[in-house]
Amino acid sequence: MIALAATISDPLLCAIVFGVAAMITFILTPLVRLVSLRSGILDAPNSAIKTHTAPTPVFGGVAIWAGFVGAMLLLRLTTNFPTGTLSNLRALVLGGTLVFALGLADDLRRPQGLDYKPKFLVQFLATALLVLYGLHIHFIRPAWVAVGVTSIWVVGITNALNLLDIMDGLAATQAAVAALGFLFVTLPYEQHYVKFAAAAIAGSALGFLPRNLSRRHKIFMGDCGALTLGFLLASVSVGAHYSEVNDVGVFAPLLILGVPIFDTLFVSVLRLNQGKSPFLGSKDHFALRLERLGLSRGAVVLVSAAVAALLGVCAFFATQWPPRWALGLYALVAAALLWAARRLARVTMR
Repeated sequence: MIALAATISDPLLCAIVFGVAAMITFILTPLVRLVSLRSGILDAPNSAIKTHTAPTPVFGGVAIWAGFVGAMLLLRLTTNFPTGTLSNLRALVLGGTLVFALGLADDLRRPQGLDYKPKFLVQFLATALLVLYGLHIHFIRPAWVAVGVTSIWVVGITNALNLLDIMDGLAATQAAVAALGFLFVTLPYEQHYVKFAAAAIAGSALGFLPRNLSRRHKIFMGDCGALTLGFLLASVSVGAHYSEVNDVGVFAPLLILGVPIFDTLFVSVLRLNQGKSPFLGSKDHFALRLERLGLSRGAVVLVSAAVAALLGVCAFFATQWPPRWALGLYALVAAALLWAARRLARVTMR
């Protein structure tokens, strides 16, 4: 075994992991697209909630998953990290692979897909796998309540990113910015698994992005990509220590993942107010409302990424400032998001 960890600093090793994940995903994405085309498994605009206009290859999530797993295998073969770090990374690979398989099965059953009940069941099983490896929220007592909250959090974030996958580049950029947010917040501390997993997630998401934004060679990540990225981000979030300076820093993940959380709550409230099930698709997403206001799709993606980056910076300050200042920051962000939600809810959607 080559003990790279003993000779390379954490930031440099994170950069290597990021580059490996991005390279693997970037190389595999056109191959996966070709397989999708030749197998005839495409995402067709066959319902009113679809926002694209032509049948498009899916399975981009295969390349994303391969990029993440490949980067993790590199760490396993070339580092001498403590057993706990490698165990945590193993939990992410196993749980992420289970969720990836679920998403792949859902993509293969297009256009109807799987029912939400078995999807939730598999996601809870993947979360149980994390708990078995010791990855769960630790600041809540008793332990069984912590496990319950962890399960709801992980499954919720997993599906929040999947719900956000409605526009080219949106889910991938949000996953990348959120992953970099977790990396940024934990970089000063000895939380190796969070740093390297976050770097691999960001690399995989950005390695997929060029083809997702391409006009001639477009491919979607599919549920196998969105669910996997959501699960990995949620898994990383429960392993970081946010309260080294103040106890209210534990709420920092709410800011780092603020955009997908905001969209999920926003859409759910609107659907419930309309007497609709929050599990049924609709065009109520904030991104589509921004487009309705006149922004191009590229502008919507850039604005959303900028907001996510700003929230990530706020999360860092929330973990470093005194409690009173951190609570004030949380309140300010909550007020801003509430104001944005009220303004967006007034946009008329056809």
